[in-house]
Amino acid sequence: MVTYVAFEYGKGALRSDAARRQWEEQQAHATVNMARERASRGSAGFLTRVAAGAPVARLWIPRIHLDEVVVEGVGDDELNAAPGHLPGSALPGVSGNSVISAHRDRHFSRLDELQIGDTIQTETSQSKGSWVIVARRVVGKDTPALFQTKQPTLTLTTCWPVRYFGNAPDRLILSARPVAGSWSGQVTASAGDI
Repeated sequence: MVTYVAFEYGKGALRSDAARRQWEEQQAHATVNMARERASRGSAGFLTRVAAGAPVARLWIPRIHLDEVVVEGVGDDELNAAPGHLPGSALPGVSGNSVISAHRDRHFSRLDELQIGDTIQTETSQSKGSWVIVARRVVGKDTPALFQTKQPTLTLTTCWPVRYFGNAPDRLILSARPVAGSWSGQVTASAGDI
């Protein structure tokens, strides 16, 4: 059993490194490939035709020293490698709710330390900026907790309690709004929404 767990963690670390390298290559070629990338995105900033496991964003949380590349998808393979972007949700920085999930014993192992008022930073191929946490809640694992919004919203989710042995009974959900004046690139929200 220990060998299996070590193998899965090792496999996840290798996928995480591969996602980071791919993200860095994408950023290096962003100016050349900008037109092609825009053609692969929907008009509202939702991803289309992106393979599961492909890097779609970068996530920094200074308070907990988290710096991760976010991959598309929330399946076992994706969440083993990195935080996952929920397919169909908005990208960080555009109108709508951008949902990013990760395992509590991996990438979001310190998410429980975050409080209302803490900052988060995201970067995509189209925008870069800061968020402030405006809500923190714990819900039952079977309780619908995700919501639609017209304003740019970032939602981080993980199992709760974070330091629980076995299948956690609840979910921790953090909601954040963009910080006015911190964005470069495409952000679709009026100043009154932020």
